[in-house]
Amino acid sequence: MKKMLLVLVMAPALSWASEEGYRLDTAPIDPKDLLSLQSGARTFVNYCLNCHGAQFMRYNRLTDLGLTEAQIRDSLIFTDAKVGDTMKVALTPKDGKAMFGVAPPDLTLVGRSRGADWLYTYLRTFYRDPKTLTGWNNAVYPAVAMPDPLWSLQGERSLEVVENEERHGAPEYKWTQLSPGTQDEVQYDTTVRDLVNFIVYMGEPAAISRKRYGIAVLFALGVLFIFAYALKKEYWKDVH
Repeated sequence: MKKMLLVLVMAPALSWASEEGYRLDTAPIDPKDLLSLQSGARTFVNYCLNCHGAQFMRYNRLTDLGLTEAQIRDSLIFTDAKVGDTMKVALTPKDGKAMFGVAPPDLTLVGRSRGADWLYTYLRTFYRDPKTLTGWNNAVYPAVAMPDPLWSLQGERSLEVVENEERHGAPEYKWTQLSPGTQDEVQYDTTVRDLVNFIVYMGEPAAISRKRYGIAVLFALGVLFIFAYALKKEYWKDVH
């Protein structure tokens, strides 16, 4: 019985330890930053929408970010799609699997399934690996099928994983810049931040308004509780 209780107590810790890998960085996103969201939308349609779709997100929803339909049509749509259409791609799952070994997933809800920190770290930890089919690998997602979509911005890097005895066997990651990109480290981190900000936004475009309405509803319920409690005391004053 004691052994069974010990297993139950230690199970979450063991599970966490088995999944421990590259440490995730905190994504400095801000869902209220419209300029960041607009920049992220631009990066998304230029670098992600070639292979990954967002079939539950419509282009005209970007008007919530301060863009006009004319701006969306002229700057963010590169196909014959209409402003009211969803963000679909021509690449079929069959062709995607033939090219990458696995069909590129839809990204509408990936911000909710993976989380902002995971996406932010993932997009900043690609490195060159001649052992893979694409020539790319990722520290957060080893043996990833997707090549680095933003390599021209960040440049090419290599990664060496070294066991560090001073850190009790925890690996140490040593990065080397092989070739420069069009952006420096700060600029690239900002680009990734904006992209992740937009991807998270796609998962729930109404998140900000939902939270605002939720606070208002809770405040109203709090006021009603005062009146309800006073009414209850009035009804039960003769009993108590």
